[in-house]
Amino acid sequence: MSDRHTTHFGFQEVVENEKAQRVADVFDSVAQRYDLMNDLMSGGLHRLWKAFTIAKSGVRQGSRVLDVAGGTGDLALAFAKKLGSSEQIWLTDINNAMLTRGRDRLYDRGCMVRVAQCDAEKLPFPNDYFDCVTVAFGLRNMTHKDLALAEMQRVLRPGGRLLVLEFSQVWKPLAPAYDFYSFKVIPRLGQMITDDEASYRYLAESIRVHPDQEALKGLMERAGFERVHYFNLALGVVALHRGFKF
Repeated sequence: MSDRHTTHFGFQEVVENEKAQRVADVFDSVAQRYDLMNDLMSGGLHRLWKAFTIAKSGVRQGSRVLDVAGGTGDLALAFAKKLGSSEQIWLTDINNAMLTRGRDRLYDRGCMVRVAQCDAEKLPFPNDYFDCVTVAFGLRNMTHKDLALAEMQRVLRPGGRLLVLEFSQVWKPLAPAYDFYSFKVIPRLGQMITDDEASYRYLAESIRVHPDQEALKGLMERAGFERVHYFNLALGVVALHRGFKF
């Protein structure tokens, strides 16, 4: 019997050390049209979900902020606007194509955030450093979610908070329509806009194997977070989880 551990890549079971490369291939493919596809897929609602995340972050002038798996930089840009400065904001992502696009996009707008390409499971930051850590639509792509959450907890200072914005379990009466949209419409949009149906099929599948609201709350609590609470958005299509380090 093989002792190699497996994990989900969408609906497929793959060896753990293969998942990171497969996810990298997905985001290498979609990076250039990622923002356009977000607007099309969500009807622009992702902007409201991210604004809600900022509103629940509790950051103020002087706060140190880490955006994990920050991709093209929506949250980092919003934090810079709220704080009136980008000096204390770090934008990170494991994927170079996404991070490069995010960095260039923010720098073009005069937002000089700090940038680091790194693995969320091995964050290159000291203990007890950040006031707020965020991860938006990135946790479900991580191989070891428990390790990533533990790292986010480690780098937060006591009193700091983690916000996880992620697709979740939709209100059951809406599920059939949501499944049709996810598996029929989104991959077709991906083919039309990015010439890549497979990547968007994976993204739809990855939502279905991601922990639901209560399961993710439990993962955060086991990683050391306290007062974990979640807010269902768009009837549970998306949930924002918030937890504190004490």
